[in-house]
Amino acid sequence: MAQQNPLNVQCFVKKDFQSVFVGENDPKLLYVSEIRPDASTHPRVMHAHEDFVEIILICSGSSEYLIHDKKYFIRPGDLLVYNAGVVHDEISGPDIEIGSYCVAIGGLHMPGLKPNMLIPADEGYVFPTRRSFGDLRILFEMMFRNLASGEPRAEAFCSSLMHALLVKVLAVTEGADAADEKPVEEPPILGRRIKEYIDRHYMEPITLQSMGEALHISPYYLSHVFKQMSGYSPVQYLLRRRIGEAQTLLITTDLPITRIAEMVGYDTQSYFNLQFTKNVGMPPNKFRQNYIVSQNEPRDGAKGRRRKK
Repeated sequence: MAQQNPLNVQCFVKKDFQSVFVGENDPKLLYVSEIRPDASTHPRVMHAHEDFVEIILICSGSSEYLIHDKKYFIRPGDLLVYNAGVVHDEISGPDIEIGSYCVAIGGLHMPGLKPNMLIPADEGYVFPTRRSFGDLRILFEMMFRNLASGEPRAEAFCSSLMHALLVKVLAVTEGADAADEKPVEEPPILGRRIKEYIDRHYMEPITLQSMGEALHISPYYLSHVFKQMSGYSPVQYLLRRRIGEAQTLLITTDLPITRIAEMVGYDTQSYFNLQFTKNVGMPPNKFRQNYIVSQNEPRDGAKGRRRKK
């Protein structure tokens, strides 16, 4: 007689299990995005978030992203973790379509880390998910679908899913072998100094000449070193930094576009509109209208993201 298989119908939770989300570590879900491949033709240009963490799951497409001060190859199945303050430039466009999900989470106080850091800075930014990809994708998809469709108690449901997502992300990052996710090239110290200077002063009327004077190096050498590190000239980096921060202001505030143009370093709205359209593929007013998913309305925007009014 063939031996019968055991029933295997029940799993127990270990009695010594302790949640990492206790005390002041009380994460809050801020938004969820679904970026379809065709929508990525209108890219979310270089920017940083000072008061929350972003977690990205790459579902399709490959590209080269600039994250902090290094370039990384991004491919399907990668998980990206941006702690607060990390500048990131997600390269996409008509010839580089990237499908992905994104969540933003604030209120993190992980043990031993600064506020709104999920993982230590030296652990990196890009992690292969391997067998965890399916679970992660389901969590992202459920969160976005429930928020976008305005399901009853969607916020409470998705906040609970967020806890599950964070635990899964920690499991992926802690167990990751990042050897095949090394940056393309280590940046030189001078290149970092140039980047830090632009990140601090991008809202001001800076030029290649004024950067050179502030850093006590020739504009030619400054440009050469920085492009070798980042792939951008300092002027290109400055432009993308301004446009990316303008995108953030467009989708998180109700400020008039004229004011946003001034805040990111443009003297005239007309020139700002020209540069924004050239780099994003649509003018700023249309980007603002298309970006947010309105509750109970069909999704047809450039990047499905739901914002509380």
